Amino acid sequence: MTFTKIATQADAIVAEIEQVIVGKTDTVRKAVVSLLCNGHVLLEDIPGVGKTTLAKALAKSIGGEFRRVQFTPDLLPSDITGSSIFNQKAGEFEFRAGPIFGNVILVDEINRATPKTQSALLEAMEERQVTTDGETRPLPRPFFVIATQNAIDMTGTYPLPEAQLDRFFSRLSLGYPDRANEARILGEQQVGHPLDLVQSVVTPELLLEMQSAVRDVFVHDSIRNYIVDVVRATRESSLLLMGSSPRGSLHLMRAAQANAALAGHEFVRPDDVKAMATAVLAHRVIARAELRAKGDTTEGVIERILEAVAAPVPVG
Repeated sequence: MTFTKIATQADAIVAEIEQVIVGKTDTVRKAVVSLLCNGHVLLEDIPGVGKTTLAKALAKSIGGEFRRVQFTPDLLPSDITGSSIFNQKAGEFEFRAGPIFGNVILVDEINRATPKTQSALLEAMEERQVTTDGETRPLPRPFFVIATQNAIDMTGTYPLPEAQLDRFFSRLSLGYPDRANEARILGEQQVGHPLDLVQSVVTPELLLEMQSAVRDVFVHDSIRNYIVDVVRATRESSLLLMGSSPRGSLHLMRAAQANAALAGHEFVRPDDVKAMATAVLAHRVIARAELRAKGDTTEGVIERILEAVAAPVPVG
């Protein structure tokens, strides 16, 4: 598959999603980048800004099966993965698949479930399989998780452990629309919902081909070294208690490849790394108390690191 075709197909997915997610092109494109990298997205935002709509539109655009899991304090791991039920007619146990068996899974308010239930997602997200009753079952391909959590500390929430945060390929936010786009949303949804207009522009099989082809985007040694320098800078920053893991380096390289492919380029440029660094790295680091006291964010630290670390001269 040519990179021009990848760009064309990816642009078609973005265009379908933007029929319902208005004025958030950058976030939508980063979500598609994560999808092309076979990664998962953590959407940290307030209720009502379109997180569920984004997941549904993405699922429809790739012709995949959409499933939603509402996380609550009483949710059990088996409510996600499924369980074996005794069939009296057959005289044997049969497995009833849980909602994790789909192509695009919306995990709503992930931080409202207990840590035990949160951890049930780890194997699914990392290995694309679930193990129940001693038997391992593969999940459908493609498999893409969009998890949401409220950015505001509220009663009844359980913070995600660092190990689970690291499983997410990127952390994104939609935020409020501007005045003009909010007025447009009201007009478009006065008598209907644009989600009904979203059509499948690729098949799950074609998406798998695109995911494979993205890895063929050329990455020069100087770009790899640049990525390593950026990630190592997070470990050496005086503003952070913990820097990014090596998985962050790998995911940043993959994200840069996919970002380049979306532009139809055959090789990664420094700007591709810069475009995805905050989304890929900010949730993998832990801020010091003084940073939080100042109202600063880990995103701000990553931005300052990108300004401080010298980028290589673009190749080609």
